[in-house]
Amino acid sequence: MALTVRPPLPPMEAKLADALPPPGPWQFEPKWDGFRGLAFWDGARAALQSKAGQPLARYFPELVAALAALGAPRAVLDGEIVIPVEGGLSFDDLLLRIHPAESRIRKLAAARPAVLLVFDLLVDAEGRALLDRPLDARREALEAFAARYLTDAGDVRLSPATTDRAAAQDWLARGERWGLDGVLAKRRDAEYRPGDRSGMLKVKRIRTADCVVGGFRYGEGRDVVGSLLLGLYDDAGLLHHVGFTSTLPAAERRPLTPRLESLVEPPGFTGRAPGGPSRWSRERSGEWKPLTPALVCEVRYDHFAGGRFRHGTTFLRWRPDKEPRQCRLAEVEPRRGGSPGALSLFGGRARRSA
Repeated sequence: MALTVRPPLPPMEAKLADALPPPGPWQFEPKWDGFRGLAFWDGARAALQSKAGQPLARYFPELVAALAALGAPRAVLDGEIVIPVEGGLSFDDLLLRIHPAESRIRKLAAARPAVLLVFDLLVDAEGRALLDRPLDARREALEAFAARYLTDAGDVRLSPATTDRAAAQDWLARGERWGLDGVLAKRRDAEYRPGDRSGMLKVKRIRTADCVVGGFRYGEGRDVVGSLLLGLYDDAGLLHHVGFTSTLPAAERRPLTPRLESLVEPPGFTGRAPGGPSRWSRERSGEWKPLTPALVCEVRYDHFAGGRFRHGTTFLRWRPDKEPRQCRLAEVEPRRGGSPGALSLFGGRARRSA
């Protein structure tokens, strides 16, 4: 039987929320730190699709092989592609896979294979489309599919779910050690809505950090500050560029500019310094002004990986009470030592309340 759902298919998405919703018709799931991936398998060939609808199969040959080895005649799965490493998950290793050379991709796949964590079933093994069924029914079908075709140690695994809000809150609190980017809340009575954000919420881990202002950039075409370049010290005393913030209050930008200009002094950063375009953002990468490390500000961020903030941060306040040397990389780097990885802790099975 031919599949009735084919790529490209816009995945169902989520609205950002500040907190988990109160107890009610919700299913909670880990929000993994990876690439969204829809997998299409018809028994003869496999396709992997990104959140943006782009093909991913060539970048993850081990997952294509894993889908072929499942034994299921067909299926369409929605999930997250992750790379487990040292008890956590490595987003940097995922980025390395987007490479033009097939030989390089296969070498990386052999060294650190990816895992597809499946959280929804859109077409079952019999070829029945499930998009119009409520999440409760799709989850029941997914767990039956997983019991027959998936294992807890395979390259394609079942992602856990719970209806227990307290358990979800625990995932959110301890997510840093487990490689989680937050928690998803999905309405159990909602059908699958491609490209739609209703019926699903995402709550991300939000934290704050005190950073040294190691440089700044002017706003494009303006003579006032546009963004602050943030730094943190390592154990050797080197100041590394770790990101930026461009959310300074508008009323503060002009009076702040001469203060920053009075502090201009090379090198600014003594470790990693701003260079070309960031892999994490589209921040303008033009000329920047180095500053003597005298100012400290507090920013809000959602994720720190690969030695920098994943996205632009939100400026909160100045910290004149804090010495620049107290702003350390160790305060924001993920803590993974001594804790088993999320994949081992969860084991892929569902965790539902009575």
